[in-house]
Amino acid sequence: MSPENSIEENLVTRRDLLIGGTATVAAVALPWALTGAVAKAENSTSPISYKGEKHMTTITTKDGTQIYYKDWGTGQPIVFSHGWPLTADDWDAQMLFFGQHGYRVIAHDRRGHGRSTQTWDGNEMDTYADDLAALFEALDLKDAIMVGHSTGGGEVARYLGRHGAKRVAKAVLISAVPPLMLKTEKNPGGLPISVFDGLRAALVANRPQFYKDITLPFYGYNRPGAKISEGIREHWWLQGMLGGVKAHYDCIKAFSETDFTEDLKKIDISVLVMHGDDDQIVPIGAAGLMSARILKNATLKVYPGYPHGMPTTNADQINADLLAFAQRRSQASA
Repeated sequence: MSPENSIEENLVTRRDLLIGGTATVAAVALPWALTGAVAKAENSTSPISYKGEKHMTTITTKDGTQIYYKDWGTGQPIVFSHGWPLTADDWDAQMLFFGQHGYRVIAHDRRGHGRSTQTWDGNEMDTYADDLAALFEALDLKDAIMVGHSTGGGEVARYLGRHGAKRVAKAVLISAVPPLMLKTEKNPGGLPISVFDGLRAALVANRPQFYKDITLPFYGYNRPGAKISEGIREHWWLQGMLGGVKAHYDCIKAFSETDFTEDLKKIDISVLVMHGDDDQIVPIGAAGLMSARILKNATLKVYPGYPHGMPTTNADQINADLLAFAQRRSQASA
């Protein structure tokens, strides 16, 4: 074989390999390219619409933030406000139960949380309350029962203090942050600022690990003999990681430093205050017990040994008590 022929054969072989390799890469890459194109279309502000397709239910607030919500069933509306840093999905046990009992159940993802816009600004209680008011108005809700857990309880209190109760029949505060979590001269039973600085530091350092660790005290799983559900812990973690880190960071200040005392004083409707006496996240002394004293028409129910996340760990008992509260109102007005 001559040197010229050898060089020519090598060039042909390399060319064939390159052509074949390019075809192989193209064949492999095409499905991924199509997937990316579909994803881009789905994330566009003007998504492609197909016959019969249903998009996520959202409202758009005055600052352009999209608030995701669920709206199931018919009947008297119950509006659920979730805790930090979770989503409407944290109310699964209540949404299903009350929907099956003839209520219209509604829950939203707070701005910066879950499927709502990951906001940079507006991550404070006044705006949370205004977002909720926008949802009430968009759905034209009337005679509603508001239920707030943890930070969501603060959202309920601020909504009622800021927007009044013209659309609301009664309210429920579960393991809720009002009147004030932070220790001050006027609130000596609160928690020191170092506790909340620690939360912020842990979030910044390693948010995924922090969100795994905090589920233990949240659900009382760090107590001797506790029956731990890894599924519940993972569900909490998944909800938390769906939200925006900036909004979650800001929300720590919102739930810990906002004083809801004046909001509580303005509330005239009946309010059920539910709190576990082993709540390690929002200790009952400066929270549920104080709120019940400030509210004009409060019913306090203390749950011995129950943790902060009792709507999930003790859903049967919480749902039964919520239902009795809702039905008592219905029977009184019948």
